[in-house]
Amino acid sequence: MNVIFRRTGQRRYAVIVQIPGKSDQAMDPAPGFHPYIPHDLVHYVVEAELKLQAGVFGRAARGGGTFIAGLSGEASALRARERARARRKQARRERALARDEPSDAQMRASERLAYLSDVAWRRSQGQKPDPASAQAPTPLTSEESTRVERVVRRLHELAPRWHGLAVGGQLVFAWPSLDPANL
Repeated sequence: MNVIFRRTGQRRYAVIVQIPGKSDQAMDPAPGFHPYIPHDLVHYVVEAELKLQAGVFGRAARGGGTFIAGLSGEASALRARERARARRKQARRERALARDEPSDAQMRASERLAYLSDVAWRRSQGQKPDPASAQAPTPLTSEESTRVERVVRRLHELAPRWHGLAVGGQLVFAWPSLDPANL
């Protein structure tokens, strides 16, 4: 599976998931734009670095997740109906994946570690986090602290590459690699 982070505007980006034999799936616009590290890139790094197979991108590789197959060349009303149908189908898949307790626990870990890593990276860059989200919901364990440090090191490596992209530029990863392909 290829995961593409594409800069689509001055303050917008998309995440495109390419699974062999399936239509490209996308989230466009994707949430949490940042000029150095967008939200979903943090998730990707957490899951790839920590080998989480049941997070956002591991689920996408297995046909789940919140990415919707792209539709083109049809009337707007038809596209809207198809997108609604695709969202319902994805929601059913997600509910099935969520019933798997180990997968659900890994997804929760991915969310927590992405949050903690994002805050730690921003602080390392001198950014002041939003006071409402400045404290972790519960204290970090020593294992979480070690994991966050690993992720933040990777974010430091990728941040200049993302920041250097012009609109239309992209980083392409072959899941679960952390080395962007040169395409």
